[in-house]
Amino acid sequence: MAQDTSVVSVKTKKPHKLSSMKATMLAAAFPGGGQIYNGKLWKIPLVYAGFAGVGYALVFNSTQYNKYTKGYQDFTDKVKETVSYAALIRGLEPEKYDPVLHPGTYNVSDEAWVKKGLLRQIDYFKRYRDLSYMGIAAWYIISILDANVDAGLSDYDIGEDINLTFAPMQIPGYYFAGMGLNVSLRINF
Repeated sequence: MAQDTSVVSVKTKKPHKLSSMKATMLAAAFPGGGQIYNGKLWKIPLVYAGFAGVGYALVFNSTQYNKYTKGYQDFTDKVKETVSYAALIRGLEPEKYDPVLHPGTYNVSDEAWVKKGLLRQIDYFKRYRDLSYMGIAAWYIISILDANVDAGLSDYDIGEDINLTFAPMQIPGYYFAGMGLNVSLRINF
């Protein structure tokens, strides 16, 4: 029986080298684009879930801020038809705090308490609205950095020649041969 001596050429596919710059530009142009380029498709729902969460916080805080701002404006004007603040104040009857609708029965300290409470809520929701804007910017930057780092570390080789050893070590001292038992950690590449 004759032995086959024909040469078979096998084409090996070179691994695709990812460009950090391209991944960064794609992530900056289109959120999740860098993750698609890197082949990390499982990260795309996380990117958009983060944007959805921070976006929801932005919409909620903006809506509440506008509602309390309108309520404060309606409370401080002298028009009887503007009473949007009544739905925002709980636990207190309008007869006790409203000088426009009930000029004979309102209490000045209750009126001041309502004004202060409305202003406190305006400041609260304005702060968290502004933090939500910063959260969107931070999440956008985090998604870009994730694409950049993932592309940069895509060809990082973790070989078999990395080892970690624990060994006893003696620290030289001036008066004694050794200051005690110590442990050293050595990592060899």
